[in-house]
Amino acid sequence: MSIGLVFSVISAAGQLAAGQAAKEEADLNAFNIKTDKKLNSVEADQVALSIKRDFDTAMEANIAALSATGRDVGSSMTIKAFLEKQKEIAYEDISRTQNQKHWANIKADMALLAEGRRGRNARTASLFKAAGTLYNGYENYKDAQ
Repeated sequence: MSIGLVFSVISAAGQLAAGQAAKEEADLNAFNIKTDKKLNSVEADQVALSIKRDFDTAMEANIAALSATGRDVGSSMTIKAFLEKQKEIAYEDISRTQNQKHWANIKADMALLAEGRRGRNARTASLFKAAGTLYNGYENYKDAQ
């Protein structure tokens, strides 16, 4: 067996190992993307809950303050309009938070798919490169005979 053929086999094995390492790296990156996606979702939900709690606290304080003035909170159109506007603002904030979460999740899904494809492509490319290396080594061995 020719030394060139041996080195071709060693080189092909290295190429296969490099392709597998790239695939494993992509798998790890995909796992990190999934983890970040879940953490971002939880954070967005916590922000929305915080906004809701702040709204509830402010609403109770507003109603208490308005009631302390002696006015009937339930029958005043101005007060009802004020409270409705506060409610609308709070829910717009919550809606924006949830929209940001939605788009961040889509972005993470796209990155996840791209990373998976990158790993598969790297492994496939390493297989073809290794096959080419083995073929060239064999051709060189055959020509040397």
